[in-house]
Amino acid sequence: MQTLANILIDGLSYGMVLFVISIGMSVTLGLMRFINLSHGALAMVGGYVAAWLIRIQGWPFWAGLAVAVAATALLGAVLEAAVLRRLYRRSELDQVLFTIGLAFFLVATTNLLFGPQVQLIPLPAAFAGSVDLGFRTLPAQRVLVIGAGLAVAALAWFVMARTRFGVWLRATVDHRDAAAALGIDIRLVYGLTFAAGAGLAALGGVLGAELMPLEPYYALKYLVLVLVVVAVGGLGSVLGPLAAAILLGLIETASKYLASDYGSLFFFVAMALLLAWRPRGLLARSVTS
Repeated sequence: MQTLANILIDGLSYGMVLFVISIGMSVTLGLMRFINLSHGALAMVGGYVAAWLIRIQGWPFWAGLAVAVAATALLGAVLEAAVLRRLYRRSELDQVLFTIGLAFFLVATTNLLFGPQVQLIPLPAAFAGSVDLGFRTLPAQRVLVIGAGLAVAALAWFVMARTRFGVWLRATVDHRDAAAALGIDIRLVYGLTFAAGAGLAALGGVLGAELMPLEPYYALKYLVLVLVVVAVGGLGSVLGPLAAAILLGLIETASKYLASDYGSLFFFVAMALLLAWRPRGLLARSVTS
């Protein structure tokens, strides 16, 4: 019973981190149809900025978190406006080559500036301790991660389904020319969407630093996991990546508790089976050309 509780709690926490990081990529890949393999690097940048502000500069945790997310969102907006929008109508190969090159550039830059050691992010006092659930003492950081993941899912769904911006984004994707004819600023919609995805990646990088340690090769080490969550969940969906992240997080955590010698074998076997069953993902959103 104790082991099962550990698997459920740790797996849910791990899954929520994967979801927060991957939701931005699900939107850019599924709706904007842009292959951004530097997405994991943006999560790393947010984590490094937060670690530098909080641990080295002595900023309060929440202030450092807010600035790290905002700075990464701004970086995403600048990259989108200056370079990436020129790749939207280029081939998928061009997008892959440029964004993976950008990821390697950011990896090399962080290694040069901060060295190869793992970057720690001190938690605020309220989340540095533990919460007694009766059957288990739960690190308060897990509560923060799970709560943040649920809040991001609710906010993303609300924006996509209930706001004017969500309507603009769906219209821009489904009928780009018609949306432009109706006066929708397509460049603004894409820029804000990419910036929001970068900011969410940074949020996941900061909150998940204890579960997914920050080091220079973070961007490449966890890129495959993010891609798996997006593929299994379904492109352009909010609830799909959430379901996929939780399910795969539970499987990965269970394998570490019960069959650690096999590493991530069960994670990738589950991915293959799920994609064989639902090739377009669990809850992919249909778009028209």
